[in-house]
Amino acid sequence: MKFIHLSDAHLDSPFLGLSFLPSKQFEQIKQTTEISFKRSVDYAIDEQVDLFLIAGDTFDSIHPSPKSQVFLVQQLRRLVDHEIQVVMILGNHDYLNPEEMLLVNSTYFKLLGQDQKIESANFKTKSNFEYVVHGFSYRENHIEQDMAAQFPIKVTGKYNIGLMHAGEKMQKGHNVYAPFTLSELKNLNYDYFALGHIHHRQVLSEHPLIAYSGNLQGRHINEQGAKGFDLIEVNEKTKQAQISFIATAPIEWHEAKFNLQQELALSDLIEQIAAKLNAEMQKRSLWGINIYGSDFLTEKEADFLQESEALEEISRKLNNNSLLVRIKLHADENLSLNKSDQAAFNQAQKQVLNKSEILTLGQSLAKKDDWLADMMQDDNFVEEVKSLTQVKLGQKLKELNDEIN
Repeated sequence: MKFIHLSDAHLDSPFLGLSFLPSKQFEQIKQTTEISFKRSVDYAIDEQVDLFLIAGDTFDSIHPSPKSQVFLVQQLRRLVDHEIQVVMILGNHDYLNPEEMLLVNSTYFKLLGQDQKIESANFKTKSNFEYVVHGFSYRENHIEQDMAAQFPIKVTGKYNIGLMHAGEKMQKGHNVYAPFTLSELKNLNYDYFALGHIHHRQVLSEHPLIAYSGNLQGRHINEQGAKGFDLIEVNEKTKQAQISFIATAPIEWHEAKFNLQQELALSDLIEQIAAKLNAEMQKRSLWGINIYGSDFLTEKEADFLQESEALEEISRKLNNNSLLVRIKLHADENLSLNKSDQAAFNQAQKQVLNKSEILTLGQSLAKKDDWLADMMQDDNFVEEVKSLTQVKLGQKLKELNDEIN
């Protein structure tokens, strides 16, 4: 038996943070989620797999575009036409009413656990190998109860697969995505447990096999590297399985570091950044770069590097039609200050450049803008505000130091 474990396609993903790109480039990037999904279906058909598992968040929202709905049903039809069994669940992003979805009507398609209750469905491969899939679909965007505790015991004599869109329980934080403990899933002792929700591919357990396949296409700088699905090949006599990763994403996200050790003309800096990215590049990619030693930049240079024009200029010099989409500046934390000034600066950082203070300062603005309110809850955004503030402070202190000396 061979089957595919796929999750988090996020069709219709908005790819936030790329709106500065020319519309043609932006639309090409938005289409990569569909391309990656289609490549997965192509692979399933070419390899004649027995089962195609979809572990939730196929759509990015509960209001998918007609285009994405038609695309999905076309791909599902391709699978069922080749008599490949499809078992799909809905996640916290696409908790649609099944009656309002475009789906295929076929014995080879099953939307599992539509009423947000655990459902078990029995199937056979063409070689009469029997297997059962246990799982549920979301009908609301948050599920606070532990759904793993409700999964049935393992069915003897059959290959048991668990299918769930969920996150591990956290000691602190939001346990609102069907929180589970790894020990619970291990105790079920299913032959394979297919998880969705976490966009980083990871095998949580080898015995029994429990895995996140990750998402199909990285959508921002925090979703780096190759993306795709997991292929599981089962020995029907021993029920032993091998898992392997198949990359399908047409574009990868990567991040690089650039150490600035002396003052450079802006044109030279741009050339060196482009050269570094090209040296590290293997295929078409979207890049972020962290520039350390920003105290060597003038205020005008630093401001320019934060503008979209800088991204465009560097992108024009990149190979493989790749793009630079973010530049992050990092201040030198060891400024050349006298002892008392350095102590005062360190104290100011503790008092002002901390998360709670930044959130307090941003409260009034967040009330006026929903997007900013969401961003203020993003740790990466808060860290970026902190980093940029350090850069600006460092530049001002350096200027004062130079004037005094």
